[in-house]
Amino acid sequence: MDVCEKLTILADAAKYDVSCASSGTDRKNAAGGIGNAVKFGICHSFAADGRCISLLKILMTNYCIYDCKYCYNRSSNEIKRAAFTPVEIADLTINFYRRNYIEGLFLSSGVIRNPDYTCEQLIGALKILRHEYGFNGYIHVKAIPGADNGLITQLGMLADRMSVNIELPSQESLLLLAPNKTKESILKPMKAIKHGIIENKEALVKYQNAPKFIPSGQSTQMIVGATPDSDKKIIMLSESLYQKYKMRRVYYSAYMPVVAHSLLPSVDSKPPLLREHRLYQADWLLRFYGFTASELLDEQNPNFNPLIDPKCNWAVNHLDQFPVEVNRAPLEMLLRVPGIGVNSAKKIVETRRSCTIDFKGLKKIGAVLKRAQYFVTCSGKTIEGLKINHDGILRGLLSDKSLAMLPPVEFEQLSMFDNRLITREDVVQCLTGQM
Repeated sequence: MDVCEKLTILADAAKYDVSCASSGTDRKNAAGGIGNAVKFGICHSFAADGRCISLLKILMTNYCIYDCKYCYNRSSNEIKRAAFTPVEIADLTINFYRRNYIEGLFLSSGVIRNPDYTCEQLIGALKILRHEYGFNGYIHVKAIPGADNGLITQLGMLADRMSVNIELPSQESLLLLAPNKTKESILKPMKAIKHGIIENKEALVKYQNAPKFIPSGQSTQMIVGATPDSDKKIIMLSESLYQKYKMRRVYYSAYMPVVAHSLLPSVDSKPPLLREHRLYQADWLLRFYGFTASELLDEQNPNFNPLIDPKCNWAVNHLDQFPVEVNRAPLEMLLRVPGIGVNSAKKIVETRRSCTIDFKGLKKIGAVLKRAQYFVTCSGKTIEGLKINHDGILRGLLSDKSLAMLPPVEFEQLSMFDNRLITREDVVQCLTGQM
């Protein structure tokens, strides 16, 4: 099998992993080297100057000793298999880079022979790139659960970012769908990466030229919809990962039914894209808005409302905390107002030092009055004629498409699989985090 045929198979096999992220690190090219890393090195996205830049996203191999029921590359699935050698990976990356096709590499792999051997193959490819070719571009590599911590450390010294995909949010789900994996085997490399990053930061304080260990941190991915786990369980696990393992990002991947199995959703069912979207919005609230998972969901409401974003849903259910006065409210409370994002909240605090803010000024600052008007006052006043009650606010927050689907009096829980509820405004919110 030639390299082009391998590339066709292994690039397609890598498409189910969504944990590609901006590199978050700058590294200039060294004398005699090739390439550099920029903070916006990301798979199929845009840099600050408008350039579309991308990564070569491939598997080293789709052979795998594991039989995870949800995985397209599982050992029992009859698909065409292929494997790159470390030299082929390095040559492909450099040739693509020289042709200006890519600006970095996203490298993962099925588990061949055992985790240690697989990790050694990944290390071999990265060593050729870094040491023989002098490649200084961005590299994101997957840590292999179950591999020796020493190998994880070697891999981290060669990569910009590493990720260990937790995939399923509970031990029960792992036992059911991925019996070869355990919670401990997945969390062990996460812990090793975290400690490695901490130790490396201390070393860099003492020795300026000390080699960097995963300068862009670690990330992970969870599959949404393959198991009956609730949004509450997923978002609480995400919160724990951010706190305990200093995770840079948690990615959520709507389960795509690519294989038939009695324990999985039907292959004819649609991916729960709206549910994935709500989880990403909640993730922003955890990371930048000061919310906790227990505030967003509870035992009575274990899943997000598909009709409105999690921040609006929280505000509607906590009307006792509103309205807030924009000219006096602390930053922490402004961040909880729907329609006021992180940047807008900071501008409000800065602007009100020199002048009094009214609704017109609030709009100029960047707040979305369509949502914020129900939850704020300006100098003690609300917008004239505005009716503030639970049902009225909820209807005012809904998109026109969502509103048209509601019955005249009662509200019904619509299917999370209905993609028509995602609006352009929702997409902008998810990309910018301004909710």
